[in-house]
Amino acid sequence: MSVRVNGVDHEARPRPGQCLRSFLRELGWFGVKKGCDAGDCGACTVHVDGQPVHACLYPAFRTEGRSVTTIEGLGNGERLHPVQQAFLDAQGFQCGFCTAGMVMTAASLNQAQRADLPDALKGNLCRCTGYRAIADSIAGARHAEAGGACGRNAPAPAGPAVVTGRARYTMDVAPEGELAGLLHMKLLRAPHASARIRSIDAAKALALRGVVAVLTHADAPARHFSSARHHHPADDADDTRVLDSIVRFAGQRVAAVIAESEAIAEAARDLIAVDYELRPAVLDPQAAMAPGAPRVHDKGPESRIADPARNIAAQFEGEIGSLAQGFAQADAVVEATFLSQRVQHAHLETHGCIGWIDGAGVLTLRSSTQTPFLTRDALASLYDLPREKVRVFAPRVGGGFGGKQEMLTEDIVALGVLKTGRPVKLEFTRSEQFAASTTRHPMQITVKLGATRDGRLTALEMRMLSDTGAYGNHAGGVLFHGSGESVALYNCPNKRVEGRAVYTNTPPSGAFRGYGLSQTIFAVESAMDELARRLGLDPFAFRRLNMVRPGDPMLSWEAHAPHDVDYGSYGLDQCLDHVERELNAATEQGPPGWLTGNGVACAMIDTIPPRGHVAEVVLRLATDGGYELVVGTAEFGNGTTTVHAQIAATVLGTRPERIRIRQSDTGQGGFDTGAYGSTGTVVAGLATQRAGEALAATIRTAAAVRLGVAPEACRLDGDAVIAGARRLALTDLAAAGPLEASGRADGSPRSVAFNVQGFRVAVHPTSGELRILRSIHAADAGTVINPMQCRGQVEGGVAQALGAALHEEMLLDGEGAFTSLTFRGYHIPTFADTPLTEVFFADTADTLGPLGAKSMSESPYNPVAAALANAIRDATGMRFTATPFKPDRIWRAVMERAASPAQREEA
Repeated sequence: MSVRVNGVDHEARPRPGQCLRSFLRELGWFGVKKGCDAGDCGACTVHVDGQPVHACLYPAFRTEGRSVTTIEGLGNGERLHPVQQAFLDAQGFQCGFCTAGMVMTAASLNQAQRADLPDALKGNLCRCTGYRAIADSIAGARHAEAGGACGRNAPAPAGPAVVTGRARYTMDVAPEGELAGLLHMKLLRAPHASARIRSIDAAKALALRGVVAVLTHADAPARHFSSARHHHPADDADDTRVLDSIVRFAGQRVAAVIAESEAIAEAARDLIAVDYELRPAVLDPQAAMAPGAPRVHDKGPESRIADPARNIAAQFEGEIGSLAQGFAQADAVVEATFLSQRVQHAHLETHGCIGWIDGAGVLTLRSSTQTPFLTRDALASLYDLPREKVRVFAPRVGGGFGGKQEMLTEDIVALGVLKTGRPVKLEFTRSEQFAASTTRHPMQITVKLGATRDGRLTALEMRMLSDTGAYGNHAGGVLFHGSGESVALYNCPNKRVEGRAVYTNTPPSGAFRGYGLSQTIFAVESAMDELARRLGLDPFAFRRLNMVRPGDPMLSWEAHAPHDVDYGSYGLDQCLDHVERELNAATEQGPPGWLTGNGVACAMIDTIPPRGHVAEVVLRLATDGGYELVVGTAEFGNGTTTVHAQIAATVLGTRPERIRIRQSDTGQGGFDTGAYGSTGTVVAGLATQRAGEALAATIRTAAAVRLGVAPEACRLDGDAVIAGARRLALTDLAAAGPLEASGRADGSPRSVAFNVQGFRVAVHPTSGELRILRSIHAADAGTVINPMQCRGQVEGGVAQALGAALHEEMLLDGEGAFTSLTFRGYHIPTFADTPLTEVFFADTADTLGPLGAKSMSESPYNPVAAALANAIRDATGMRFTATPFKPDRIWRAVMERAASPAQREEA
């Protein structure tokens, strides 16, 4: 059939039932993204004869004789469409995976639709931005500042490519060159929570034309490893195999089919016959620790599982002072148990990987990962390959939030490449992303607090029970981290914390934004609010009385880690002041009959994970007088590419656009532990600063020789070195020979960052509906290198946390499988769900971070649930101890309190 795409005529025949999305991508229009394949996210939006459609639902054959416009064809030649330019001016994107579809929808809106964006954008989802930057873009706001070094709103270097669809994500590559003959992999997953595989019969699958291989546990290495990626691999239990004969959760890999097409691989997968011997399953962590409970793992001490007999993956306990004495001194004591549910990362780009062996015999993987270097090391170990024979690189990554600090596709793709000798591709469907990736750790946390009548804390106890699921990836790290800053935030002479991460036959938990702190801060800050009420104290005053301040000891429960945390700067007091001022000035009311209340919560976070986080960069002067920066950290919406360019430009006295960045590729160098823990700025950025300072000194020395002056007389100014009235162009200096320098940072010492969230809410007492009237967030980010970008990180973090606090929930059926496998059933925040968050920054400069900066990518998430719970408590008199705060749960609790005189009296 004939179809015109972006002014180009194509003669192509779609396959029976083929959707327009895959048809366009096969024609090379990679701006059309795959986010859901169900019409839920809008990432595939295109125009057909000028009308926006979701290409994943639109049959390809219906475009015959029609004109299709994708993001690549929206502009006019070299001139951007006004909406594309607007998204650049206001930086209406972070990871950018949703941006093509968002721009296409926005470009189709008329004036009336622009006035009602909650309705107009109901078919487009963004997981990163919190939607304010998108609204600013559509409104024509301008925030980006060309040439801005540190402290200015420099635009993202990839911005023009993102808004025009030229930015290449993992799957945006044609099957040609080294990828000629690309094979497709599909995974057969277990339907049972616990079983032993007696046999696998793949004969019918192998007989299907186009099937190249079927891989089972017999083909996989016998070695155990962890899917979690950490600087120290021994931080996690080695309890996982590429393919295993034991099934531990519904959704676990059983076999991998490799075929000439995705459709053939799917058909063959369904022909595999597996004989399972069902085994008893345990789905509850409390039950899993009971005597006689089924054992999820039967491994020895070499696996580093804390207590396999009791299904305990990791555990610890620690006490300072005397808890018994502290509670004896208290005039008021509160104790409550809090529950935090499983939530999904829901990044719009699913996990995926393409692998091949290049011309030099190097196993090469193009992957959507936050940890290319650690993944390379793991694959080299797993398959007994020299590190130089493995290359892992991450093009632009479509969101991560910790979910891509895992090796969930690379190991099985590598096995497929090594077995077949051909390129192999694996891309998770959205259903697989929900069913078989990882989630936030669900936790049960009991907090007990005691204080004197004047408000001084005397005792603090926290008991944690974390459900790590079938595998222990991140079990210990999340447990230790969650128990740290959540209780270290407050001065108290007597503290005790204990925690256990427990195996169950449920899908594995993993790294998630906040890394345990969102769960524990919900518990501690809710209990703090309740204790303030018990004492009749203002919640702000009560926190000020007890919060840590510079000079106070930094209490760490991480006994295995060196104590290297210090106050590089301190802005918690300013953050509290900002939120208190704004909440006190808030006068918004709900409709008549609605209940109104305010709530606040605080959070502290170490700026870097413990025990080392290494970044090495190389910075060189290019022959054209610009600079080339090689860094290892991946860009997945965290904005580190922009920050690195700004840091280098500031140190070198030039403009960010003169810094060309090559990143996240083990084949190019620039080792980096990984883009997680908000380290892209504070670790990799510090390495960039050091490289810039070293290169500046090298350039001044070389220029001094040419100019016949002392090096200290030379200064870098744009594209030249200036010494008094004399000027030497950098191009002339570069022509004489290469100039480069390296920089390294090892993640120590570490500073602390602070966040305070405030809400004003209205609650309808007879329906449970909740409306957020004001959302206020204050952040202590040190020197804010890019205010526009940092504000976006805060807004996005608050929006994502609101989703978890209000409606996101991964529910299990009675067999241990998730009940909701689509965006439509899971409900991440839409434009209409997301309130405007007012963002304030403390005026601080950190002595430990690069150019005074501190981390801020993940920490805004952490205080949100607690602040919302405290606002609901203020409005309704009810203390909600389990998230999410769904309307039916609020309604039920309010009705029960109204019917109970005892509860009314207590409230």
